[in-house]
Amino acid sequence: MNETCAPKLRVATYNVHGCVGIDCQRSEARIAEVIAQLSVDIIGLQELDLSRTRSAGVDQTGMIAERLGWHSHFHPAMRRGDEHYGHAILSRYPLTFRRAAELPGTAPFFCRENRAAIGMDVETNLGTVHVINTHLGLGWRERLLQAQVFTKSDWHAAIAGDAPLILLGDLNSLPGSGAYRALTRYLRDIRELVPRTRPVRTFPTWFPALAVDHIFVNAALQPLSLTVHRSAVARIASDHFPLVAELMPAFSPSVR
Repeated sequence: MNETCAPKLRVATYNVHGCVGIDCQRSEARIAEVIAQLSVDIIGLQELDLSRTRSAGVDQTGMIAERLGWHSHFHPAMRRGDEHYGHAILSRYPLTFRRAAELPGTAPFFCRENRAAIGMDVETNLGTVHVINTHLGLGWRERLLQAQVFTKSDWHAAIAGDAPLILLGDLNSLPGSGAYRALTRYLRDIRELVPRTRPVRTFPTWFPALAVDHIFVNAALQPLSLTVHRSAVARIASDHFPLVAELMPAFSPSVR
């Protein structure tokens, strides 16, 4: 395969912690600055607010997308009146809504948070790519049930298809866990497909010890690289670092 000639796509996942950094300051502009540093085409963001009192009632997704000049779609995992909390997909390319759903499972007593997933079709230089962004729970039983959702019904139909697909997000799961193994029955963890010179750990930023943020692909995509973006501003902007992957088609028209 001629990797030089093949079109490439850069994607990332980033838990932005409500745009509140480890300095306890909220800054959507700072999150947008980190994303701009990544030079990615698509990013999945987790832990965003919409019209919440704690975030001065702003649309965090809209503010970040506007600063970048990108397309965006937010989906709430939790709703309390007019206040929403959830995650989003942002892209340089046009987005088409595919599906969204609440995820099953009983949250543990120490984190009563609903979980959800969103799927968008993105019109990229590789053609249409289906991107799923999710944020799994903190309880291991909860996470396993949630991961199994993607191996069934409509989600599984997309994952098992021939069209390029990326599943990314904060899975609160380590490689080898039950939730992780459920997903790797049908998808490939980029960590296992590219050479790495250093650990790919994203949390927490003050001492990254855990690999809980993940990017999976189906067989239609070939990973070229996987990196954790650890710039000075990224170290402060959230409690997670962004995880960034570069991809190309698994079968390039340039191959002879």
